[in-house]
Amino acid sequence: MNVKSYKDLIVWQKSVALADAVYLFTKDLPSNEQFGLISQMRRAVVSISSNIAEGYERRSSRELLHFLSIAFGSAAELEVQLLLCNHQSYGDIAKQKIADALLIEVMKLLNAFRRSIRNRISPISSP
Repeated sequence: MNVKSYKDLIVWQKSVALADAVYLFTKDLPSNEQFGLISQMRRAVVSISSNIAEGYERRSSRELLHFLSIAFGSAAELEVQLLLCNHQSYGDIAKQKIADALLIEVMKLLNAFRRSIRNRISPISSP
């Protein structure tokens, strides 16, 4: 695949789908969480796709790796926030399962992408 823009990256496309799912899920959360979990979850999910895009546009493998790590950290934050929602029985379970599945996929893609960038920066030398 010929990648001309961060928009061509599958991981970025999936992270945008994840953002859509999280926004849909958080619409059902209690209004008293407007400035708590809802706000935190939305910031975390937006951070994932934003950091993928920013890292890609830096045009440096080291900077891309740095921003992918930040994106992964935001994904981990979101993972905890979704768990908290589950523990509190907040939101529609079907919508949460969609967000959970997309989050797992995005985290796997981020890990694979980070691994490929790390290998490009410092390839394993053969004996």
